[in-house]
Amino acid sequence: MKYSAPFWLPGGHLQTIYPATAIARPAVRFRRERWDAPDGDFVDVDFVDGQPGQPFVVLFHGLEGSSDSHYARALMAAIAARGWSGAVPHFRGCSGEANRAPRFYHSGDAAEIDWIIRRLRAQRTDQGKFYAAGVSLGGNALLRWLGESQHQADFVDAACSVSAPLDLAQGGVSLSRGVNLIYTRMFLQTLKPKCVAKLKQFPGLFDLDALHAARDLYAFDNVVTAPLHGYRDTNDYWDRASAKHILNDITVPTLVLNAKNDPFLPGRHLPQRAASPVVLDYPATGGHVGFAVGGPPGKIDWLPQRLIHFMTTNARLEQHG
Repeated sequence: MKYSAPFWLPGGHLQTIYPATAIARPAVRFRRERWDAPDGDFVDVDFVDGQPGQPFVVLFHGLEGSSDSHYARALMAAIAARGWSGAVPHFRGCSGEANRAPRFYHSGDAAEIDWIIRRLRAQRTDQGKFYAAGVSLGGNALLRWLGESQHQADFVDAACSVSAPLDLAQGGVSLSRGVNLIYTRMFLQTLKPKCVAKLKQFPGLFDLDALHAARDLYAFDNVVTAPLHGYRDTNDYWDRASAKHILNDITVPTLVLNAKNDPFLPGRHLPQRAASPVVLDYPATGGHVGFAVGGPPGKIDWLPQRLIHFMTTNARLEQHG
């Protein structure tokens, strides 16, 4: 299933922005559960309930994303149409309500992926296939978990990451330059108010003036993300959390899908080799989580079809209880 962007949607920026903002998102009927986290916080998980015995897909969203993101709605609608079940867990603070703990979430959050995905698998009492997917930040975090867990992750039958920032440092450099600053400003417009509210919960947690002064993700991560989550600084966080380091440690059949014209991580920075069972798929076009197809106004159904095709054709042969 090779991807090629439609002729009327040229360039990585249009291929990124248009699918996220201008193409109608399919309706999905979600059922929400609130789970207590191991540290006393909570996460909200939105479920799609399918037929017993059919596959289950968990999707980890991107930075400031949610179950309402275009890619989440597209994938969950596609699996619901097949009678499958699925879930979109929300990272801390992304479900519409502030979380209780000092922490937020980050690109290397393998520990958060671990307890959520294990609880989801434990809830599945049937023998249906269990698949995992992650988009952008969620894709990088999923890959980190797969690589760090190695064979302990083998209860996952197949996995997919989409537009993951595999090299966080190069992605950060890219997002701090030129027209790409529009994406940075978009993220900071929601991240900064959340941080201001967090300071009211936990006075002195970080420097408010430095937060207000942050104009790019490097500065923001230096003030907030890195110190809150156990990293020395931005450079330490971006290096240690990058998924590129652990691709060869993954034992689950895994698709790594990144467009070469993704404004968030240009193709020249993508890893060129990975050991089996990891499959690298780098189409020339597609933007960042774009992959629109068809004539205007376009559709966003190629991506879920690609993920489902990979999962079903590369899943492990054995079943897991």
